[in-house]
Amino acid sequence: MNVKEEQDLEVEEKYQCQNAHSVIIGETSVSCSKAEKSCSRRNIQRKEVKRSFTCSECGNTFKQKRRLHEHMTIVHNGKRPFTCSECGNTFTRKESLTNHMKIHTGIKPFTCSQCGKSFLQKRHLNDHMLTHTSEKPFTCSQCGKSLSRRESLKNHMLIHAGIKPFVCSQCGKSFTQKKHLNDHMLTHSSEKPLTCSQCGKTLSRRGSLKNHMLIHAGIKPFVCSQCGKSFTQKKHLNDHMLTHSSEKPLTCSQCGKTLSRRGSLKNHMLIHAGIKPFVCSQCGKSFTQKKHLNDHMLTHSSEKPLTCSQCGKTLSRRGSLKNHMLIHAGIKPFVCSQCGKSFTQKKHLNDHMLTHSSEKPLTCSQCGKTLSRRGSLKNHMLIHAGIKPFVCSQCGKSFTQKKHLNDHMRTHTLEKHVSCSQCGKTFTRKETLKNHMLIHMGIKRFSCSQCGKAFSHKANLWNHMKIHTGIKPFSCSQCGESFTQKRQLNEHQTVVTDPLNIQPVNLNSLYHM
Repeated sequence: MNVKEEQDLEVEEKYQCQNAHSVIIGETSVSCSKAEKSCSRRNIQRKEVKRSFTCSECGNTFKQKRRLHEHMTIVHNGKRPFTCSECGNTFTRKESLTNHMKIHTGIKPFTCSQCGKSFLQKRHLNDHMLTHTSEKPFTCSQCGKSLSRRESLKNHMLIHAGIKPFVCSQCGKSFTQKKHLNDHMLTHSSEKPLTCSQCGKTLSRRGSLKNHMLIHAGIKPFVCSQCGKSFTQKKHLNDHMLTHSSEKPLTCSQCGKTLSRRGSLKNHMLIHAGIKPFVCSQCGKSFTQKKHLNDHMLTHSSEKPLTCSQCGKTLSRRGSLKNHMLIHAGIKPFVCSQCGKSFTQKKHLNDHMLTHSSEKPLTCSQCGKTLSRRGSLKNHMLIHAGIKPFVCSQCGKSFTQKKHLNDHMRTHTLEKHVSCSQCGKTFTRKETLKNHMLIHMGIKRFSCSQCGKAFSHKANLWNHMKIHTGIKPFSCSQCGESFTQKRQLNEHQTVVTDPLNIQPVNLNSLYHM
């Protein structure tokens, strides 16, 4: 069947007399049945009535008979009669093979007049041209979203249909598009075939390389309408926009915690799974996020690359600089609901909240002492390690905490700015005065669980408990005798080193008399 014959089958020609008479079509002449006379062809108006061709197998209809023929070949017969001589790929249509051959020849005859990019097919060029305009002529009938390309609309409709035909053979995860599956497959291997021409960084996905190149170009096309901050990717902008509201649409299925960002939820789930994929090569400590590892690595060096623009202080971590800047700004967004005290960081508020309860969830692995705050445990561990990083410039005495050094420095200035209203005794610290006042008030809050004896100071209770436990941590280097308190050791050593060589006295027996 030639092209003309096919066209004759596809279109039924019907004619109408200009005088509104119905017309009978003949071989050589046209007769007007109503007027019973012949009408010349120039007096006849031609009308085309399109016919449809229906598949007898499935009921699908087509405007052209050749489309029905192709449908029967592809769907119901499964025939692919056209084979590529270069790679062996088979096709159902000859024009599909013709377009495919252009891949092997490298011919891309359709070129964009805007940017010079070329394409194998004209429809691909037409779709591409829409990227140079803001026109999005294709609208989703389900949600109203507009898209610039037919293929994008087709892929978008798969989301509504829940169809994900491309399945990963490794983990079973499915995707709406094959390119997304191809990108995903690289996550199952260490292969990173794509290299940045600017810095040499290797990446596994085309999209990742494209986004990475924006960093070098300094392009951040996605701008926040609230604060003007810009981003290289739209998903980063979407995540950022949630920081301007209290909305936290994502919920952890394990503990019910709500989060505002997908990345935050993903990282949070690693905690429940116990997965810490980022491991420090120096000490073996592992982290759930790479940025936490990067911050940690700075603790192994003296490098402090970040500088405060207000006071010039140098810091090693971005988070530390961010928190430090809050001090200059006077911002303390985390407020205690019990007493109204505010803090620059949430972890400081969490530590403070424990002071309103008797809970002490942290335990020293060396001596079993329980503490309520992470900072207190950290400082306590310095005692066991013998580390006293804060040294007095006047006498060389060292301390585990800076606040203890600050208190000590007042002893060199004889500064005692707080006085007891009962007895007039002066103190360098408000906390010391507070503890001293307990003596006048007769308050002894700390009781021994063994014998019931009560003390006004916790330190006195600790020293007392050593009697029951038999712990004597302070030993004399001269004779080996040990004591429960350091002052007992100091007094003992004074006697031992006495130039008159007086016989040492067992001070423990004196203290326990």
